[in-house]
Amino acid sequence: MNQPSITSSASYADSKAHYALLDGLRGVAALLVVLYHVFEGFSFAGGSPVITFINHGYLAVDFFFILSGFVIGYAYDDRWQKGFTLGDFFRRRIIRLHPMVVMGAVLGAAAFLIQGSVQWDGTPVATSWVMVALLFAMFMIPAVPGCPREVRGNGEMFPLNGPCWSLFFEYIGNILYALFIRRLSTRALTVLTVLLGVGLSWFALTDVSGYGSIGVGWTLDSANFVGGMLRMLFPYTMGLLLSRHFKPFKVRGAFWICSVALLVLFLVPYIAGLQPVCLNGIYEMLCVIVIFPILVWTGASGTTTDKRSTAICSFLGDLSFPLYVVHYPLMYLFYAWLIRSGLHCFTDTWPVVIVVYVGSIVVAVLCLKLYDEPLRHWLARRFVSKKK
Repeated sequence: MNQPSITSSASYADSKAHYALLDGLRGVAALLVVLYHVFEGFSFAGGSPVITFINHGYLAVDFFFILSGFVIGYAYDDRWQKGFTLGDFFRRRIIRLHPMVVMGAVLGAAAFLIQGSVQWDGTPVATSWVMVALLFAMFMIPAVPGCPREVRGNGEMFPLNGPCWSLFFEYIGNILYALFIRRLSTRALTVLTVLLGVGLSWFALTDVSGYGSIGVGWTLDSANFVGGMLRMLFPYTMGLLLSRHFKPFKVRGAFWICSVALLVLFLVPYIAGLQPVCLNGIYEMLCVIVIFPILVWTGASGTTTDKRSTAICSFLGDLSFPLYVVHYPLMYLFYAWLIRSGLHCFTDTWPVVIVVYVGSIVVAVLCLKLYDEPLRHWLARRFVSKKK
């Protein structure tokens, strides 16, 4: 039987092995998210709702959620009967996630100040409100659209670092897992997952958000909170369910198969049509309910074959979370430049795109090595018992 490989991304507070290929796939998805946001910037600056490349890149968030559920179930499900406590769980999760949340908020505030502290429509924002927004972002307290600390003026839950909306829901998922979901029998968890899948399908197929997609959750406006909860809860519980049933099968080239599959899925153009149901919603549900679980199972079944592949997957896994958290402040600066320059296509801006893309990776690596890893190690030595 294939066993998960121990990689350098293995938690300092966790003696369990990690699934090396899942680490690598998380990194691939993060790299694709950055690319998606680049092309989202062209659409945003040009006033177009249609993204012209890597159109379904937002589904990477749903892939992250199913990965989180799978890994959380694998890492913690068997510990609760061995003296593992709620305090142990929450300390580990906060240490794992929150240092980069704080860093992302700080970089977001710096980017907003560099832009001139103005909203997208040019309205000036007092520095005091930027600092208030920074303080609330550090504690993952979302902003209501239109409130003074919603400083960018486009309704973001976390206006200094938009993608933190998904971490907000991830925190909710962790809380629900620790207090409730972990206690469910496998049969009850199956029922819950099916019901959540039905709910998410209803949301997608009837286009509740009006977006023509499930690209929701980033704001507290309209149906976004309900959509965000469904986007998190279904794949998260699906991941937990997969971890309970998982039995590896023999597969060669799992990393490349899954990586190419993610790229192809994200490249599929937006599918127009809302009658009798949202056609794009059908595609999204096919990805989230069917294909993503298959990819996670395949990735978990695969193994790295040599030190180089192990090192690559380890690096991608280590990079994934910092890259996801810190890249968007650079995107804000990129979007502002696109608006000022009046350039809205890749062919006119590719040198800048390369700088932004590579710069995002460099900033993420620096944050990982100089801040995140040292701080997490220190916090773990101080607050986490390795016996659990």
